[in-house]
Amino acid sequence: MSSSPSVPRVIYQERQWVPWSWWIFGAFIVALTTAQLAHNRSVVWLVVPAVVLSAVAVWSLLSLSSTRVVVEVDADGCRWLKTGGAELPCDVVSRTLAVPATAKRNAMGHQLDPAAFVVSHGWVNEMAMFVLDDPEDPTPYWLIGSRDPQALIAAFVGPDEAGSSAG
Repeated sequence: MSSSPSVPRVIYQERQWVPWSWWIFGAFIVALTTAQLAHNRSVVWLVVPAVVLSAVAVWSLLSLSSTRVVVEVDADGCRWLKTGGAELPCDVVSRTLAVPATAKRNAMGHQLDPAAFVVSHGWVNEMAMFVLDDPEDPTPYWLIGSRDPQALIAAFVGPDEAGSSAG
């Protein structure tokens, strides 16, 4: 049984998880704080802080990892980039560019246009830039953090156009 043509088909998806070392660091902080609170006290002072602080640490790390980058194709064949609560159709993008880790500091620093739409995290080193050509939108470009910007660009503009639109 095939899917309904009105349901968008996901062709690229990425969730930007925090690094595993952050989970280890979070567990260390929970253990250290729990040990400090429970020192020379009853077992309640060990169990309650351990449960509460563990829940807070897990919630915090999962919240930081909630960013998703999705490319979908709708029934008309138009590709949509969805991330950070915003959606971008492929027909308003004039150029794309993969921003390597070595250029991220400049792209996010003095070269950043304040009107740009940016979704970035410190633990995601590379980015993809989508330059817009929409007279009704004051946003000059989207700058999206991605673990694989080439795959994101290829999924969004199509593999045939990915090489020709970069630049």
